[in-house]
Amino acid sequence: MFEAKFSPAAERNKEVILSVLRDVLPRSGDVLEIASGTGQHILHFAKALPNLRWLPSEPDESYRVPLHNIIEQAGLSNVADPTDLDVLEAWPDITVNAVIVANLLHISPFATVQGLLAGAARVLVPGGILHIYGPFKAAGEFTSPSNEAFDASLRARNELWGIRDLEEVTLVAIEQGLQCISIKPMPANNFSLVYKKTS
Repeated sequence: MFEAKFSPAAERNKEVILSVLRDVLPRSGDVLEIASGTGQHILHFAKALPNLRWLPSEPDESYRVPLHNIIEQAGLSNVADPTDLDVLEAWPDITVNAVIVANLLHISPFATVQGLLAGAARVLVPGGILHIYGPFKAAGEFTSPSNEAFDASLRARNELWGIRDLEEVTLVAIEQGLQCISIKPMPANNFSLVYKKTS
């Protein structure tokens, strides 16, 4: 039996992420969350923004099973059952108004960046929003000594991991028809990146 998990980082940043989502998400529609993990983010957002329908996804069964349970216990009618979605594999045949993801791109290979942006571009409606939260380099440079040390620790665990460059991510987004409309510095040396599907 898989047990529910808890992320201190998700607990710390859920409110600051929500402050951005309030401004960039549509007032109604469907929002797909990639890598929902512990579910702390999506439950917090769903309670705060009840006019949106929230679609969690999680490829890791050890997270997805307890996520199903905590969503059921929360009793929120605007949160769907989590789906098994790996951005590097086939995406579901759906259309959504927004896609959100937090703290994924630095703990995965660069192919995940490409898979995320290509998949989001496919499922978003024209004008739909993609919001990405996490640590990034700017113009190829680390934004703090702590992020540089964090990057080194990530690459020591897996040579394909590491903090991505804002400009590199945005170039891939543009190739997929996603326009960057906002890059906002956030607490703890993180960023919120907001892209809009242009066609």
